[in-house]
Amino acid sequence: MTEKLRFRDPDLAKRVAEKIHDVAPKEGVVKICHVCGTHEWTITHFGIRSLLPANVEVIAGPGCPVCIVPASEIDEAVQLALKGVTVTCFGDVLRVPGSKMSLLDAKAEGTDVRVVYSVSDAVRLAAKEPNREFAFFAVGFETTAPSTAVEIQGKPPKNLSFLVSHRIIPPAMKLLAEMEDLNLNGFIAPGHVSTIIGLKSYEIFPQKYGMPTVVAGFEPLDVLFGIYMILKQLSEGNPRLENEYKRAVSWEGNTKAQELMQKVFSVVDGNWRGLGTISSSKYVLNAEHAVYDAHLKHDVKVEHGADIQHGCKCHLVIIGKIKPTQCPLFLKACTPQKPVGACMVSVEGTCRIWAREAAAESAS
Repeated sequence: MTEKLRFRDPDLAKRVAEKIHDVAPKEGVVKICHVCGTHEWTITHFGIRSLLPANVEVIAGPGCPVCIVPASEIDEAVQLALKGVTVTCFGDVLRVPGSKMSLLDAKAEGTDVRVVYSVSDAVRLAAKEPNREFAFFAVGFETTAPSTAVEIQGKPPKNLSFLVSHRIIPPAMKLLAEMEDLNLNGFIAPGHVSTIIGLKSYEIFPQKYGMPTVVAGFEPLDVLFGIYMILKQLSEGNPRLENEYKRAVSWEGNTKAQELMQKVFSVVDGNWRGLGTISSSKYVLNAEHAVYDAHLKHDVKVEHGADIQHGCKCHLVIIGKIKPTQCPLFLKACTPQKPVGACMVSVEGTCRIWAREAAAESAS
């Protein structure tokens, strides 16, 4: 608790903010992109943007693992449920819209969809009911992929299969760096993912794209220090890779987790909601573990999905091209109670975070 409070010290935050103002350019706009839903929550909840110079923008990238799951993969999970398979998933996934329905809609129609808190919960459920077919909808970035790999390596019950929807962060950052109309000047890389893949995974951004890149933690001072470090690099004209989150992130990362993922998964091109297909950005079960693939076991296949509903601007929010308040549906047709877009569903979704803070301000 003492450590947490230390990284929320308001006096120190003001001093860092002053340093940010000192080092920020006096002309032109600096656009820094973070790629983590927890970073967006910290930035919005603690009013970080209000401490920055007017010409320093911090935008939210595709850092919400639930938000970027394409509708086609939600459709696959729904198809599994309609086939009589018990689908297990995390709570955030339940209401993510598919092309025609969500898993919650499928549950309302009488299918067996169950919320679990970990993949090991799904394993235990399948073991308790050996005569019923189960599937675990494995969603998340490199942070949660090792947990899925552990259970698959452990040879789970034969009545459990996996619908793997894990994505890989650096390829998405590469896509953002190459978007000319986004005009990014730096990245704040995600802390949780970086504990697994290590600092080394981001070398390409300063080396190839000349883009300052800082791995940062999740407390207000972590984010402020990350912003300061990027601005300092820009002022020096020396883009490089730095680690603000040294208390959790190393150069190599968690090598055991990396080795485990390499044993279980293959890397393929993957579709991201709002971003399209990104090269080498998705994990799938490799040939050795294909027996656990729900697609193959239950003949599940969806060719195309409808990612964006009419009027929804999630695809622009996900890459930081617009703010949630610039979407015509925000807190009108699209609310946390009745989400139209995926960004309004998860607690890590940018629209959901902004909606929560808007509600808190109204109540105060």
